[in-house]
Amino acid sequence: MTADRPLKLPAVPDRRSIRDHVAHALRAALVAGELRPGAVYSAPQLAAQFGVSATPVREAMLDLAREGMVEAVRNKGFRVTELSRRDLAEYVAVRELIEVPTVGEAARTADAARLEELRPVAREIVEAARAGDLVGFLEADRRFHLALLGLAGNRRLVEVVGQLRGHSRLYGLAGLAETGQLLVSAEEHEVLLELVLAGDAPAAEECMRRHLGRLRTQWETPAEG
Repeated sequence: MTADRPLKLPAVPDRRSIRDHVAHALRAALVAGELRPGAVYSAPQLAAQFGVSATPVREAMLDLAREGMVEAVRNKGFRVTELSRRDLAEYVAVRELIEVPTVGEAARTADAARLEELRPVAREIVEAARAGDLVGFLEADRRFHLALLGLAGNRRLVEVVGQLRGHSRLYGLAGLAETGQLLVSAEEHEVLLELVLAGDAPAAEECMRRHLGRLRTQWETPAEG
């Protein structure tokens, strides 16, 4: 399937960080469903819509490919990856195996001052969810989870979870925002942070398990397979 319909992509404001602007806009298009799973998009095609050269678009798409969001198609462009319900469930199951005990470790050992630095990020997640800012939600959610896991002191673990998050990007996010479930999920970050700050490892682990379990249910529903 080759994409041929125009996309609702924003203009790039300047050339200082064109690649970053393009990558941000493409992530937004992925979340909003503008970039369709299974469709192939060429760098020149997208560049024409952005009003820039193909090079920064190609570089941005390669970044997304490394994150597992798209895959290169020889002589054609990039195909938006498709995930089945089983794919999504397996990715989240692996995240549970890693993140649940790691949050418990953070609750037992993390410095309170460093944990407090995450409070504004947790609030940012909630505010983005309340405003329906899906890209803002994703970016803040990523920062929160990876920073919290990083407090346990294992950089490789953080890298692995970052890769898993890229592969299991949120499907159906717009629908969740419309039903109010996105806000429920967002508010769990503040609850989790309070439990970790209190040093309650068992409760923090259970909160993380419940949080990821909720995501598994939410992510599976829109996917096919």
